Amino acid sequence: MIFNIDYQLVIGMNNGESAIIQALRKKGYRATSQRIAISKLALSSRNHPSASQICSQVRESHPTVSLATVYNTLQVLRELGLVQELTFPDAEARFDSYMKPHLNLICAHCGSVQDSDDSSVENAAVNAARRAKFTLTGQRIDVYGFCSKCVRKDASLTRRLS
Repeated sequence: MIFNIDYQLVIGMNNGESAIIQALRKKGYRATSQRIAISKLALSSRNHPSASQICSQVRESHPTVSLATVYNTLQVLRELGLVQELTFPDAEARFDSYMKPHLNLICAHCGSVQDSDDSSVENAAVNAARRAKFTLTGQRIDVYGFCSKCVRKDASLTRRLS
């Protein structure tokens, strides 16, 4: 135990990194600097990055990281309930680390995904599950439309809504 504490102090590890290392080791993975960097990025991003986006960003500090390592690390984070994979029919999967019930606002033009907090979302899910005698294990509510950035660039998008 002393080695673990000293090791964390020597490499300047914070509590978040320590938790990532413990989670990886619990699943039988070595806690490499690449996996730690992937995990930190995936867990701190609210932009719903894809595996390839994470790989590109992590390569800035870890040039030899492979896309397979990114996917494997994301799978571990999914199994631990730390990220949710958002799959789409015609686009690359994205990863969401915000696990509280919320809406995903998805732009049908640029593909951006924004989180929208609304306590009524959680209440609606809980109430619907209670009425159906259903045990909740997760949630995903996607709402499609056009983000404000796309509407500013192309005013014809607003006409599609009417």
